[in-house]
Amino acid sequence: MKEENKLLEVGKVFLKLGCFAFGGPAAHIAMMEEEVVNKRKWMKREHYLDLIGATNLIPGPNSTEMTMHCGHERAGSKGLFVAGIAFIFPAIIITGLLGFLYVEYGQLPEIAPFVFGIKPAVLAIIASAVIKLGKKALKSWELGILGAAVLGLSIFGVNEVLALLGAGIVGAIIFYFKSKITNKTKSIIPFFLLQVPTNVILKLTSLKVFLTFLKVGAILYGSGYVLFAYLDAELVETGLMTRQALLDAIAVGQFTPGPVLSTATFIGYQLTGFWGALAASAGIFLPSFLFVLLLNPLIPKMRKSLFLSAFLDSVNVAAVAIMAGVLYVMSLETITDWKAIIITLISIIITFWFKKISVMWTIAGGAIIGYLLHLI
Repeated sequence: MKEENKLLEVGKVFLKLGCFAFGGPAAHIAMMEEEVVNKRKWMKREHYLDLIGATNLIPGPNSTEMTMHCGHERAGSKGLFVAGIAFIFPAIIITGLLGFLYVEYGQLPEIAPFVFGIKPAVLAIIASAVIKLGKKALKSWELGILGAAVLGLSIFGVNEVLALLGAGIVGAIIFYFKSKITNKTKSIIPFFLLQVPTNVILKLTSLKVFLTFLKVGAILYGSGYVLFAYLDAELVETGLMTRQALLDAIAVGQFTPGPVLSTATFIGYQLTGFWGALAASAGIFLPSFLFVLLLNPLIPKMRKSLFLSAFLDSVNVAAVAIMAGVLYVMSLETITDWKAIIITLISIIITFWFKKISVMWTIAGGAIIGYLLHLI
């Protein structure tokens, strides 16, 4: 297939995913796995697991960075940028529009009934991915024990990055001499994070908005709650916006498709209008493009090293365990009444017994059922 056709294919796949990617990183990664591994065969599931494990160790939105990895696998460095932009584009447009409506009318549209139906549907999709990825990640009983330990730590709220790093180091030491890989990498390129001194800019401009969100994007690990903490320190404590406005912005990022970091678009519009929305969006996502561009070529080299291959196997099983932990916590928060149980059961049946039905239809069906049940 010609490069232009591959780029077009990458753009279409991730634009579609960007329109339906509800439920957070675990759900996004599950949907991606269905599209690029099961359906399109762009890569083997083992390599997809390697990408997940490595991506969890760098700052930024993991699922968005996974789209970039997948785009790179299909269409090279151009595909990396096409996939990332296509995936975040719908979220940026939607949150930008909501930002405009929020400024004009001071409130957000009522979409809670649809979101109520989407969340149970997402559980089935995540469960399917955890099972399939888990089968590839569990290469030995020792890795199973390691994964169970990380699952327990994840459920009890231990920081995800610490759990991944800890599992990687422990696993690498344990499995180092058991590995049959003989080739080794010659070097490892370190990553350095640059914190932008945004406080030197006195006037609130689109440039300052860009630099503020560039700094956040370069150092952000974790969930939307961590994002809230960063933005609270950068924007609320400095008097640039109210905490209620920030809470509304985080809510917008949670219930729109795509990465929660699209919250930046909404906030940017609140601060300096249209150009602020563009500046915030560019700032918060730019570091991810750069990190993935540097990381992607290193992953195959890691597989050629005894120690790093064992490290990656351990991180992979830990990443699947964390997905399982997310599934457990989400289930407790989501399945709270008979309506949620009905939607969950229907979604499980569709996901596991009607495998040819796209996960996009599962999400759309959950939203519709959720709305209809809300009318009862």
